[in-house]
Amino acid sequence: MRILKVINNNVVSASDTSGHEIVVMGRGIGFQKKTGQNIADDKIEKVFRMDDQKSADRLKMLLADIPLEHIQVSSKIIDYTNGHINKKLNKNIYITLTDHISFAIERYKQGLNFSNPLLYEVKVFYKSEFAIGMYALNLIKSCVGIELPKDEAASIALHIVNAEYNAQIGEMMGITKLIRNILDIIRNYFNIEINEQSLDFERFMTHLKFFVFRIYKNERIQTEDIGFKEIMQKQFAPEYQCSKKIAEYIKAEYHHEIQDEELIYLAVHIKRITFKKA
Repeated sequence: MRILKVINNNVVSASDTSGHEIVVMGRGIGFQKKTGQNIADDKIEKVFRMDDQKSADRLKMLLADIPLEHIQVSSKIIDYTNGHINKKLNKNIYITLTDHISFAIERYKQGLNFSNPLLYEVKVFYKSEFAIGMYALNLIKSCVGIELPKDEAASIALHIVNAEYNAQIGEMMGITKLIRNILDIIRNYFNIEINEQSLDFERFMTHLKFFVFRIYKNERIQTEDIGFKEIMQKQFAPEYQCSKKIAEYIKAEYHHEIQDEELIYLAVHIKRITFKKA
């Protein structure tokens, strides 16, 4: 690897053997170095390969301004996430999550802590990602010596979900609120509490996440005509009427028309989470 630009003492821009630009991190890797010099292998801690030049430039700007230990702990969190999440993460997480963690650490040092209004929802809707967020808090405490509040685990989890679904943080918060509102419609319609620990709820959440993402992306799915649609509407009449309430809310708030076939599938899932077993 040959240095293209020294960003600071611990980060350099370099070219790999194929001539592609990469960002390389390592303690003292850029100290007293110049463009064109080779990088010693024993100095390399992490190599960042972004998908495009714009992302590479954004990463370089970010890493130029934050402490090495913040970059290191963020990189460890992302590596851990990659080993525990089955979906491929958008590489921009190296920018968004690193920036968030560094900012959260600096805010904490200044005594500025903010609550996350979606803490409960994130814990319930994104259990795997929230567990990684809790792991991240422990790692930050171990590596940086700062104990961030549990609200930050939810914020970290949302950044991970963003990277899973290629969404923006504001979009992700809106999606989480919509999921909460749909569940509230179901609770109020049937006047029940939903068992959020059940397997049926886990299945429903998987369906609901993709359902809501399609609404936010204004996408329609190719659905087969359900030949026994009328039978399903009768068999799941209360659940179908509840799904229509959800559709009316979505049309009013998001101007998105829900396909009738989707309402049937939604009604079936609602039946499973509202059915009281003897």
